[in-house]
Amino acid sequence: MQHIRTTNAANRLDRLPITKFHKRTVLAVAFAYFFEFADINTFAITAPVVREQWGADVDHVAYVTSLSFVGMFIGAVVAGGLADRLGRKRTLTLTTLWFTVWSFACVFAWDIWSLGVFRVLTSAGLSAMTVVAVVYISELFPGAKRGKFQAYAIVVGICGTPVTNLIASAVVPMSDWSWRLVYLWGSLGALFLFFVRRLEESPQWLESRGRHEEAEAVLTRIEAHVTAEHGPLPEPQQPKPKGPSVKPGPGMLKDKKFLYPTILLSVLWITQTIGFFGYSSWAPTLLAAEGVSVEDSIFYVALTTVGAPLGSFLAAMVTDRFERKWCLVVFGLVIAASGLLYGLTFTPVLIVVFGFLVNLFERGYTALAYAYAPELYSTEGRSLGTSIAYGLGRLSNAVGPLMIAGVYNGIGYQAVFMVIAGAWTLGALVLALFGPTTRRRRMAAEAAEAAGTGPKAVTSTS
Repeated sequence: MQHIRTTNAANRLDRLPITKFHKRTVLAVAFAYFFEFADINTFAITAPVVREQWGADVDHVAYVTSLSFVGMFIGAVVAGGLADRLGRKRTLTLTTLWFTVWSFACVFAWDIWSLGVFRVLTSAGLSAMTVVAVVYISELFPGAKRGKFQAYAIVVGICGTPVTNLIASAVVPMSDWSWRLVYLWGSLGALFLFFVRRLEESPQWLESRGRHEEAEAVLTRIEAHVTAEHGPLPEPQQPKPKGPSVKPGPGMLKDKKFLYPTILLSVLWITQTIGFFGYSSWAPTLLAAEGVSVEDSIFYVALTTVGAPLGSFLAAMVTDRFERKWCLVVFGLVIAASGLLYGLTFTPVLIVVFGFLVNLFERGYTALAYAYAPELYSTEGRSLGTSIAYGLGRLSNAVGPLMIAGVYNGIGYQAVFMVIAGAWTLGALVLALFGPTTRRRRMAAEAAEAAGTGPKAVTSTS
């Protein structure tokens, strides 16, 4: 019987303690996330100014916004295929450069349509970078710690939104053209190139492509860094026999082991997208429409966003301690309840409190989902499956705003928040009933890492 060659990449990575290599990697991803969060709202920030300068109307802004989410879907799916073909590191670099180049192009837009085209292309890159970054961290970090560091990357990254808002508030009023500087700021994500040289390709991806010599070389370098910091390593667990693998690509949709988690995660991301963007995009507008002054509504919503980075930090505290599936269910139900109560009150203090809770638990939910989603796939299907599900979630927001507007106009203000709460509840119930658990494998990885502190630890040469 012919021996199937393997570098045992997953088990060798799982038994590693966290080192400078891991911290350098998460810092690079956090940098990319920072400019993704910085860039995602730049059109919303500058839209009032460009509308006035170019005589555009609200419909033009709505078309650009909706098409941007279509761009996000296309970008995510394309990136999933590219990451399987070209590798995680190279695709992460290409997608980051893609969105920064098109953000830079926005600086030179000459009308609403040219700006719209550039924004759709930028949005494709933003979504593409996100799905590749999620997979990249999942495949390089030990299973017992990957959730925490996925959340840490988002804690840093999400700061890009308030920083950009502050910069925009300072530069946009300066002159008729200074709104363009907001897009110039977004293009600074190209500085990610300074991190690339210090990053490694995913050994699990190299192994899945049959490039065992390269996978072995990467693993040896990583293990050398770890040994220098922490001493000898324990032997990794032996790989378990695998069934016949499916070739990466659209043909995987015929495989139940791939299709099932893709459908499940699509429900997760669609309900998350409708639930969160339905809330964040409409809360100030609906408050103003119900009689709250525009200044007060914007101020209330600004106060609630303080919860966002705290939510990512909360996720970092719980994601590796408990079963991620049940954390997601609890977070989703808390968001549903908080969002519903937000819609039932007009008391300023309660608006801020419930809005704060929505932002807190939603960003925690997103960080948990970034860690949970890639764990449901084998290496061969991880990139494509994650990208399809995430992309469908973003695509749903092309019609989400129209649905929210229809509910508001047809039924009323409170009905909007009932629909949003319903979306979060549906996602939580589907996950509770059908979502696989992932903690057992992570606990095994943690046990393997703990074994490295004993006297029998030896450096692996496998």
